[in-house]
Amino acid sequence: MKVALTYNLKKKDENKPADYFSECDSEQTINAIMGALEKRGHIVEAVDMGRPDLVSFFRKSQVDMVFNIAEGERGKFRESQMPAILDYLDIPYTGSKTFSLALAMNKTTTKKILKAENIPTPDFQLFSKDGEELNPELKFPLIVKPNCEGSAKGINKSNVVRNKEGLYAKVREIIDLYRQEALVEEFIEGRELTVGILENGKVEILPILEIDFSNCKDSGEYFYSWRMKEFQGNRELGLVPTFHCPARLDKETEERVKDVAFKTHRAVGCLDISRTDIRLDKFNVPYVLEINPLPGLDPKESNFPLMAYAAGMNYEDLIEAILLSAHERERLN
Repeated sequence: MKVALTYNLKKKDENKPADYFSECDSEQTINAIMGALEKRGHIVEAVDMGRPDLVSFFRKSQVDMVFNIAEGERGKFRESQMPAILDYLDIPYTGSKTFSLALAMNKTTTKKILKAENIPTPDFQLFSKDGEELNPELKFPLIVKPNCEGSAKGINKSNVVRNKEGLYAKVREIIDLYRQEALVEEFIEGRELTVGILENGKVEILPILEIDFSNCKDSGEYFYSWRMKEFQGNRELGLVPTFHCPARLDKETEERVKDVAFKTHRAVGCLDISRTDIRLDKFNVPYVLEINPLPGLDPKESNFPLMAYAAGMNYEDLIEAILLSAHERERLN
């Protein structure tokens, strides 16, 4: 199969915030995916989404499938940009479609759908401007997030607030810095889990990954903040979470968590692959924080490959499964 690998390369720019390119992929990830596909006999060409002749390239190049990991160039719905171009050109690609990718980038709209589907998610309020009053039904502690960002951008330990003064200061900071609404939701004190779903001939829910932050006390980061994701494993910074895969759950709780992740995958309309982030409260109720239809695929650091390895797959198996899932779907359409 002739495959184009579409991506946005992670860069450094002193004129941009430190977390600006966090969602983008490293050369190591791009090379790993290319190598996995080539080992399975595919002809692969890497295509940077930022190239100026992107559309004309795809009009001239006869590819059988696009393996898409592109995060998009800019804007609140950037993850949907590459799929939108490919849809327009009628070129098949891996992963979720334009609408689902745009939807998942908007945390508040996604949470409204989850609420409508009776999928547990923390109670929330969207702040579109400074000075709005807090819904009195929301209970502290609260966490404040940019509404349309991924990779924990804009989130650190100071985003968990315990009074109105701290809340309004953080809301103002998010709106000013990220030029978008601030999502405020109840902070779920409990265990952090993430659940990968892979459509590999059938819908396969991978072993649940539990992220234990008890060794991160020196950093003060006890949840998946931007620093935790960006510098994970750095002992000097105290960013050394412990991973348990499968998660340390009883069978009943495990099934409940998997069911919630599957329902979220379906509610958002994800295809081929997704990763749902969940917090388990003291009553073992799984609360969906968000879903990522375009999860990272770094073979060493990303959560999704770790779950695939626990399921008995190697990296080549995982990449091939994503490609073949998309290929089979297109064949049947």
